Amino acid sequence: MKLLIVSDNHGWDSVLADLKRRYQGKVNAMIHCGDSEMTAEDPAIAGYTVVRGNCDSEDRFPNDLLESIEECRVFVTHGHRYNIKMTLTNLAMKAKETGADFVFFGHSHTAGAEMDNDGVLYLNPGSIALPRGRREKTYAIVNVEKSKIDVRFFDEKHHEVEELACTFKRLC
Repeated sequence: MKLLIVSDNHGWDSVLADLKRRYQGKVNAMIHCGDSEMTAEDPAIAGYTVVRGNCDSEDRFPNDLLESIEECRVFVTHGHRYNIKMTLTNLAMKAKETGADFVFFGHSHTAGAEMDNDGVLYLNPGSIALPRGRREKTYAIVNVEKSKIDVRFFDEKHHEVEELACTFKRLC
């Protein structure tokens, strides 16, 4: 299974269209973790699984989503409703409640991935428009294999940000 995760483009529609041209048909899902600042009818966001961020006014985007993708439970949220800038505890409780294998979120504009002791992967793709903590505008590709999960981060020009790459043993 291969997933594209992006967040926080804040109205920059051409970057989403570019990602779609590059990855549509090559990934199992294209997931947007909120703050697109777009409408549901915008062609640039068509084809993405999208949640509503704190800067989104589109009420047709749900606050949270739980999707089954190739037998994995994927929980998607923006993060502001779970206070992710302070702690991942609230998000971890939600992951446990939903039985999520993967938790994808945005909001902080800070790229990173970690796996907890239960084998749940938490991933923030950073911001493709307004990064914090580093200069690169980022998105992530998650490649799930039988025994491992590879996470790679890329900038808006599709160059890998190698120091953010990580591989986890798959427990689910």
